[in-house]
Amino acid sequence: MEAAELGLFMLSACVVTTLLEYPESPIHRLLPNAFLRQLLNGLAMAVTLLLLIHSRWGKRSGAHMNPALTLMFLRLKKIAAWDAAFYIFFQFAGGFAGVVAAYLLIGSGLAHPRVNFVVTEPGMWGTGMAFAAETSITFLMALTVLITSNHKKLSRLTPYFAATLLASYITFEAPLSGMSLNPARTLSSAIPAHSFHALWIYFAAPVLGMWTAGEIFQLARSKHRIFCAKYHHHNSERCIFRCRYAELNED
Repeated sequence: MEAAELGLFMLSACVVTTLLEYPESPIHRLLPNAFLRQLLNGLAMAVTLLLLIHSRWGKRSGAHMNPALTLMFLRLKKIAAWDAAFYIFFQFAGGFAGVVAAYLLIGSGLAHPRVNFVVTEPGMWGTGMAFAAETSITFLMALTVLITSNHKKLSRLTPYFAATLLASYITFEAPLSGMSLNPARTLSSAIPAHSFHALWIYFAAPVLGMWTAGEIFQLARSKHRIFCAKYHHHNSERCIFRCRYAELNED
């Protein structure tokens, strides 16, 4: 399920970006404004994220789709080490499969330099800014997820908070770092594009940002206030995590 979710996310990212940025695309020609295209890309990926979180697979697996997020919940003892290892392996495998599927579907348009397999690379301000930006956006995303998902009234809205941040990041932060948030997402594009410049940023920064958010949250609220590792828990799907979500509604 985790593999399929990130695979579909990457497939969507490749299709949407090609439609918006490939010079021969009729949509690209119709929308000459680069900021508008970036805004539409952000909205499309936010909708994709919401659909995946609310899908049956997303409800079941928790829709992590991100090794850094899984590692954060491992650190917070909400997922068993064995489960985390499988989650991470299949997140990487699924992301790469999604890009390969997109290439088979789209063809050379995906490899065009304006699209370039939707790689994430540092912007014009360099690797230092990219690292700081990636650390910051992953920190804010993880902290938001922890705060909302462990709040009695806000927990139902966690997917929408996450999707709003994702759309904002793609629209405004992408020029700084390419907007990754996710080691598996970056590697999935880097391999077919043969683009490994500053790849370390997209492994180190998301893990650092999310782990820092987890440490701060548990220091402020305690581990006892972290109830589960799912984005969306208002469903009847089985939970594999060390779950105490029922206690949240009893508070």
